[in-house]
Amino acid sequence: MSNMREPMIKPIPILSLRPTQMTVGMREVKEKRKRWRGQKSKKKQAASLGKHMIPVVRGPDQRYYVVDHHHLARALHDEGVKDILVTVIGDLSMVERDAFWGVMDNKRWVYPYDAKGERRHFKDLPKSITELKDDPFRSLAGELRRAGGFAKDTTPFSEFLWADFLRRKISTKVVDENFAKAMEKSLALAKSPDAVYLPGWCGPAPDG
Repeated sequence: MSNMREPMIKPIPILSLRPTQMTVGMREVKEKRKRWRGQKSKKKQAASLGKHMIPVVRGPDQRYYVVDHHHLARALHDEGVKDILVTVIGDLSMVERDAFWGVMDNKRWVYPYDAKGERRHFKDLPKSITELKDDPFRSLAGELRRAGGFAKDTTPFSEFLWADFLRRKISTKVVDENFAKAMEKSLALAKSPDAVYLPGWCGPAPDG
C-alpha cells in the first residue's frame, strides 16, 4: 500500500468526496468562508486552492475519503466552489469492502463520533460534505488553538480530543449563548493539569 503523497492535478468534485468524520464546527466553517470571500480576485482564489489540497485516501469503491480539511471542503462548497484539488495520502483500493473501515480506524484515518462525542457505527458516517453536522465544541477547540490555548499537533483529530475535553467541562448553553465566556473558561482549563494528556498541551507557565 502506498503512503506517498500523490497530488492530483485533475480537480475532483467536492460533492463526490466522502467524509471520515461526522461533525464540523460551523463557526469555523463560517470563518473560512469569510476568508475565502476576502480574496477578491479569482487569481488569488485559484492560488489558494493550489496551496490547500485536500488529503484523501482512495477506497475500494474508487471513491476518495477526506482525512483532513473537512471544514475547508465544506466552506468552499458553501461558497459555490464545485471542484477541488486533492492529494492521495493512502491507497486502500485493494482492501475488501467489509474490511475497509477497520483498516481506516487502525490507521486513525476516521473519527466516527457524533456531536455528543459518542462513538457511532461506520455506516452512520455522512456520505457527503453537505451532511456534516455542527459540533459547537469543535468550533470552541479551534478558536482555543488559535488563541494559543494549545499547540497545533500532528495527532489525528487532535482538535476533536480537545472538543471532547471541553464538552465535559462547559455547558452547551454557555457555548451557544456566550462564546466569549466559553473561551475564557476554555483558556483556563487548557492550562490546568486536567488537560495534560491532550495533544499540544502547553501547560501553565513555570514559576519563577
